[in-house]
Amino acid sequence: MSKGHITTGRVAENRRARHEYEIEDTIETGLILRGSEVKSLRTGRASIAESYAGEDNGRLVLFNANIPIYEPARDNHEPKRPRELLVKVRERNKLLGLVRREGMTLVPLALYFNSKGIAKLQLGLAKGRKKQDKRQAAKDRDWSRDKARLLRSKG
Repeated sequence: MSKGHITTGRVAENRRARHEYEIEDTIETGLILRGSEVKSLRTGRASIAESYAGEDNGRLVLFNANIPIYEPARDNHEPKRPRELLVKVRERNKLLGLVRREGMTLVPLALYFNSKGIAKLQLGLAKGRKKQDKRQAAKDRDWSRDKARLLRSKG
């Protein structure tokens, strides 16, 4: 394989998601992708920062994920097309029920290739944070970091 290709590991990560949302649970899902999309992902140029998951005609779909065009391909894809997510029917119904009833959000956290070389998406079941909650989370994170630093220096 040539340089610059990713066989396993993270392709894209949504770093702001853990700041903007309180992640309650995570789910690993598969994606239905075209060949040119997989090739583009292997170059590591995808972005899921503005994307979200939701329902479309009873299916779980990833919206607004940007997988750039793969230039060498003959039959290319649309970069921001909706992509269907693969989950078991019972799990899909549970997720969509939580989104409808409790106002939770499905946030993409990471797009990666597993050990078998299959593209996977880590979805987070989340509740939005208010500005005050974001500040408190930052304080807690800073304090735990300082506490660990103090314990290391004394021990």
